[in-house]
Amino acid sequence: MEIYLVQHGEAKPETEDPERPLTEGGRAEAESVARYVAGLGIDIVRILHSGKLRAQQTAEVFAQHMNPGEGVSERQGLSPKDDPHEVRQLIDRAEKPLMLVGHLPHLSRLAALLVSGDPDKEVVTFRMAGIVCLGKTDSGWAVNWAVIPEIVGA
Repeated sequence: MEIYLVQHGEAKPETEDPERPLTEGGRAEAESVARYVAGLGIDIVRILHSGKLRAQQTAEVFAQHMNPGEGVSERQGLSPKDDPHEVRQLIDRAEKPLMLVGHLPHLSRLAALLVSGDPDKEVVTFRMAGIVCLGKTDSGWAVNWAVIPEIVGA
């Protein structure tokens, strides 16, 4: 079982647009990473996002390439300052691979909670439009791999 954690792409500053949509570059980086990851043959059942426009748009870019069977939807508990324990319950109940699109520091804290049991112990560094794959092991979760825009030439 694997879980895919994606940090949203680069967004416009709040002073320019309070909704903070993706910049052109942020969308292009998300596109490049999504295209690359889709080429790996990864099968995900659903993509969940925080509901913030930048995360929703990033999730939609990944969905265009990954074709999740149950689509894309908003999920409470994925906002920047949310408690990662809430989403951990969802992950623990999941029977098929999920992709979660969100924000820092939440994603970093969630990865740390799953891998080390301590949400304050950083285990991986996220990058905008990047993806981190965590795999379930006999003893918990481990970081399997990560892809950032620079690796795929974005």
